[in-house]
Amino acid sequence: MLVKSFPSYSLLSQKRVPKLGYNVGRFGNGLVRVKASNEAKNRAVLDVVFKPFEEVKKELLLVPSGHDVSLARHKYSHHCEAAINDQINVEYNVSYVYHAMYAYFDRDNVALKGLTKFFKEASIEEREHAEKFMEYQNKRGGKVKLQFMMMPLADYDHLEKGDALYAMELALSLEKLTNEKLLNLHNIADQNNDVQLTDFIESDFLVEQVESIKKISEFVAQLRRVGKGHGVWHFDQMLLNDAVAA
Repeated sequence: MLVKSFPSYSLLSQKRVPKLGYNVGRFGNGLVRVKASNEAKNRAVLDVVFKPFEEVKKELLLVPSGHDVSLARHKYSHHCEAAINDQINVEYNVSYVYHAMYAYFDRDNVALKGLTKFFKEASIEEREHAEKFMEYQNKRGGKVKLQFMMMPLADYDHLEKGDALYAMELALSLEKLTNEKLLNLHNIADQNNDVQLTDFIESDFLVEQVESIKKISEFVAQLRRVGKGHGVWHFDQMLLNDAVAA
């Protein structure tokens, strides 16, 4: 901001601002003079002149005029935009797999209602993550581009591990994959000096992702202990009633 000092006699027009104790005058050339005064002593202690909007002139030239261009976009690289769309696809794919697990454990010949509840909630959570990234993409002036999703498995029974342990181990691998993708997104944001995006990832996702990995790791450990028989049913009942330590 350009600041110059002017003597008081150069002021052409002046008005009083009682609350702030400032005298504000405007010159014919567009400059504004601000004089801070001491009400008690009634004498000037500061006399400065500045040019309003001088620093935003170059930004005004960057405001797009086309109807198909975002007005909100500012310092948002195309690399970050593409990476956000990739992360949306990751979140939706994980949600899709969890939804398939929910449908499997809800079958009448499987009937593990605790796992049904757990994977349904997990699917909803991952979809909410995808929608949060979509909202952020729009907020930054990017374009959401949804991609293809892989068809998940329909059956999760495993000869050696059983269905509950096999599904929970798969869930753990998905959470770790999601964490890896989030860290990659954070790295891209850092490389492009996008402080807002790095803050968004750190504050809204990374801590929660570590907690999810820890919780599902404990579920895997517990299922490995109980085996495939009655222990799975007991684990499922505790999961249904939110009694499993996590």
